[in-house]
Amino acid sequence: MNKNEIYLIHGTDYLEMTKKLLEAAGLEALIGDRKASIGIKPNLVAESAPSKGATTHPELVAGAIEYLKEHGFSDITVMEGSWVGADTAQSLRAAGYEPVLKRYQVPFVDLQKDSFQEHDASGMKIKVCDAALSVDFMINVPVLKGHCQTTVTCALKNNKGVIPNSEKRRFHTLGLHRPIAHLNTVARNDFILVDNICGDLDFEEGGNPVFMNRILGFADPVLCDAFVCDTMGFSVSEVPYIGMAEALGVGSSDLARAKFHVLNEPISAMSAGKPARRVEKLSRYVQADNACSACFGSLIHALNRMDEAGYLNKQLLKHPVSIGQGWQEKAGEIGIGRCTAGCRHSLKGCPPKAGEIRTFLEKYWGKA
Repeated sequence: MNKNEIYLIHGTDYLEMTKKLLEAAGLEALIGDRKASIGIKPNLVAESAPSKGATTHPELVAGAIEYLKEHGFSDITVMEGSWVGADTAQSLRAAGYEPVLKRYQVPFVDLQKDSFQEHDASGMKIKVCDAALSVDFMINVPVLKGHCQTTVTCALKNNKGVIPNSEKRRFHTLGLHRPIAHLNTVARNDFILVDNICGDLDFEEGGNPVFMNRILGFADPVLCDAFVCDTMGFSVSEVPYIGMAEALGVGSSDLARAKFHVLNEPISAMSAGKPARRVEKLSRYVQADNACSACFGSLIHALNRMDEAGYLNKQLLKHPVSIGQGWQEKAGEIGIGRCTAGCRHSLKGCPPKAGEIRTFLEKYWGKA
């Protein structure tokens, strides 16, 4: 797998999806030595179930462990340190990881309790937990979601879990962006397996999940986070630590050079269960008919950005946006995705990006 490649797979069998994506990405060849020590670092930021959009689904970690064991790798450790104020053991339990660790007989290291050393991170001194730097290969398993301070969070910021609590506190006094960028010059990002199942719209602790039922694979954490911005309707410039990390040589944010590998088609299901209150509010502007999770999720992210900018109003409720496979044989006013080609104004894509949707809607909604 090259640094400019991006793998995507859709569905609801998250364990099997993970194994298929890792097989397609050639993780076995990336690791190489069967005796290599491998770390798996999920996002267990707080005591929260993955369905709330804050923590990594345990099925991804289970799928990664199964894949590794089936390919002859046995030295595997799961590790994480929750945010300051949360107990990692409780976060582990709330996210459903205890049965996974027991089933596969894989050890867990609580990085809040681990020893640490200070390192020179490209001109900035940063303390990093010893366990996180002792492995030969690290699989970073972040959640694609919003963040109230840094706008988005995924691969680069997920490594904040490999530093001790004292350093996490210091990062906040420094404004987060610069230390996050420098941290990733020493923290390992050998492979990034992204949980894009139901990340929260704008808060790291969850509560407003948007179901996209997608898992992603990257070899470049900067490219990963640039893609996250694209998915959520932000520009890379709105998340300073991405550009800072790129300037430090961590990776490239050039999505124009990215090579996408879409392993299957999105599934025809918008979400699981009752949508979160904020998502339900935004859905009032949508006329969905058998919409795929990824397409619907991109539209919700776009509407959220528009709402934050004060664009949405009651007048627009009279002209809901069409989306979904059920619109393939119908005519309408404004449609999102290739299935709405019969609409008077339609944005192509499967799925279109949130930024494209926002630009399109702001241009055409007034013409409906």
